[in-house]
Amino acid sequence: MAFEFKLPDVGEGIAEGEIVSWLVKQGDGVKEDQPLLEIMTDKATVEITSPRSGTILKLIGDEGDVVLVGAPLVVFGEQGEGVPGPSNDPAPPQEAAPSTNGQPQTPPAVAENGGQPATATAATTLPRGRVLAAPATRRLAREQGVDIVTISGTGPHGRVTPGDVMNAAQGGATTAVAAAPVTPSASPSPSVAPTALVAGVEEERVPLRGVRKVISHHMEQARDHVAAFTYVDEVDVSELVKLRADLKPLAQDRGVKLSYLPFIVKAVVAGLKKHPYLNASLDEASQEIVLKRAYHIGIAAATEQGLIVPVVKSADRRSILEIAQEVVRLAEAARAGKSAPEDLQGSTFTITSLGSLGGLFATPIVNYPELAIMGIHEIKKRPVVVDNQIVIRDVMLISLTFDHRIIDGHVGAAFANEVKRLLENPKLLLVEA
Repeated sequence: MAFEFKLPDVGEGIAEGEIVSWLVKQGDGVKEDQPLLEIMTDKATVEITSPRSGTILKLIGDEGDVVLVGAPLVVFGEQGEGVPGPSNDPAPPQEAAPSTNGQPQTPPAVAENGGQPATATAATTLPRGRVLAAPATRRLAREQGVDIVTISGTGPHGRVTPGDVMNAAQGGATTAVAAAPVTPSASPSPSVAPTALVAGVEEERVPLRGVRKVISHHMEQARDHVAAFTYVDEVDVSELVKLRADLKPLAQDRGVKLSYLPFIVKAVVAGLKKHPYLNASLDEASQEIVLKRAYHIGIAAATEQGLIVPVVKSADRRSILEIAQEVVRLAEAARAGKSAPEDLQGSTFTITSLGSLGGLFATPIVNYPELAIMGIHEIKKRPVVVDNQIVIRDVMLISLTFDHRIIDGHVGAAFANEVKRLLENPKLLLVEA
């Protein structure tokens, strides 16, 4: 008898996911717990495994489609069995809920194909009185004193966008209207590349999908919710360079690749302990500052899919070598696209780096809903004045961006000075370890 397998709840308030790739095809026989497909949420790419053994009668959805939790994915049955008709009990859309770490889990918008969803599974039917909107958009509506139910959404499938809310708050049209029926467009052949040059047109259109869509959404959140200011300073890390060189053989003997990053993480944690309002978030709905008692440091990592932020959990409880081991593990998983959801959740402060790409400095964007971020830059030989003498030293610039709603300029500068003090006197970090 045919069995319809639906997208399960993968936790942390995730309401939908994008199909990254199918690992099976129609007609395949599969075993229980065999991977069926990869789904990307706004936190990580995860494998969805088969709940039973059987034959795949039908795969529902194409790569790039976004499906709701509870939407059908696969129809199982016996060899030669027919595919049952459409279900008469479609799963209602689920809204993303805030996670326990205080960071709202906002799902990406439904994937588009020429302005229409790629498959019928992406279509959404809302119960009367319900609207499709991200938690941040709902919060904005509350702040603006607008009843979100009365707003006619202009986003995919009638999703209410922040722009819709602001338009309503400024006296624009707010009357909710029924969305026109959505007719699924033809699905592209799997062999056709997702990007193509239109004949006779000097442009190329690339679908906004996957990690890039999530990044886009998070950047919009930061733009809309953070009053950002940036503070830049230079750090003489000559002693740090020497200390790392001395410790590298010891680390290698223990199978650990020692970079500068673990020292920087320890300096940041020490600074956060002295300035706890930087290790916090702002609950805009309740108008409360949430001070975090844990020190989970996000490390922005560039991957082929885009920028993601793996998290070194409880960095205050780890030694420098333990942090080094964790950084390597997280980086390898990120580059392979195999980061676990828990590795990408719960950061309380973020460090980002352009590595050896050079440049003078950048103004990093706060990883909302955090309140601060630190950018570290290439260590370069520079002439500096020491005891009234010009000498060559190893110098690194740091640039920090703060949310001015909570962090005043003198507080941000004091934090930066504490981090600078520890990096210029790195033996103090061994005490922290």
